[in-house]
Amino acid sequence: MRRSPRSDDTQQLGAAAEHAAELWLQTQGLSTIARNWRCKLGEIDRIMWDCNTVVFVEVRSRSRSDFGGAGGSITFAKQRRLQKAAELFLVQHPPLQRHPCRFDVMLGSGTQPAQWQWIRNALNNF
Repeated sequence: MRRSPRSDDTQQLGAAAEHAAELWLQTQGLSTIARNWRCKLGEIDRIMWDCNTVVFVEVRSRSRSDFGGAGGSITFAKQRRLQKAAELFLVQHPPLQRHPCRFDVMLGSGTQPAQWQWIRNALNNF
């Protein structure tokens, strides 16, 4: 089944936002472990190192602020799926299990992360 042009555009904008966020996080000292890691539970946008910590990054970009904007799209159910997917990633990568982990979120609009909000340890803050 072919996607509508709008969903293709949305997907391309999302990929561009994830890439821009990754580059910006790298300027902040993080390094990439994995991109768009998928499993049956969903997808983790980026998995990165911050010193000795494994960071699971969710990138949320919205062109409009209604319906709660980018932050409002991270529901409790989405948080649980991210946590479960991260647990599965760690099961599949045993050497990483001995490192501390956290969930960060990049919130904003467009593909300019310098204007975004970087929330470290975000799942404790939502």
